[in-house]
Amino acid sequence: MISNDIEKILVSQEAITKRCKELAAQIEADYNAIGEVPIVVGLLKGSVPFMSELMKYFTFPCELEFMKVSSYDGTESIGDVRIDLDMMTSAKNKYILLVEDIVDTGRTLVEVTKMFKNKKAKDVKIVSLLDKPDRRTCDIEADYVGFEVPNEFVVGFGLDYNQKYRNLPYIGVLKPEIYE
Repeated sequence: MISNDIEKILVSQEAITKRCKELAAQIEADYNAIGEVPIVVGLLKGSVPFMSELMKYFTFPCELEFMKVSSYDGTESIGDVRIDLDMMTSAKNKYILLVEDIVDTGRTLVEVTKMFKNKKAKDVKIVSLLDKPDRRTCDIEADYVGFEVPNEFVVGFGLDYNQKYRNLPYIGVLKPEIYE
């Protein structure tokens, strides 16, 4: 049972649902204030559960896209960011809302944001379920954050360890003996 590998639960399923409703309301209010609707771009695979939960509470008609970027191998960032799958829609003169599972070092978001600016996106905002500021190595912050978490190895609700644990309905800390 995968829940036996969890040391403790940091963010419950109920807290995630509540925070997604709050984030969706804030995001929608901000885009309504400027009269725009973003293209909502999920960064595969980790953002999928968060993006699905967040979008349930949007009432504006938004486009949905995905990108697959990679920068991790196991527990460590490999230092470079690869675009494995780009979105199909043009970003030119568009408002982009990037959906991420966690802002950790920030490398991925720096590179993806830079790419959108090179593609002449009008604006790029970031919404992340989790923020781990103690690990930041790049100067970037999400515009919207669900929860700040300590520098522990977290899994669940899209976050993985070697492609496992994404299906947990909460954010938990993985027992060190699992990944050491």
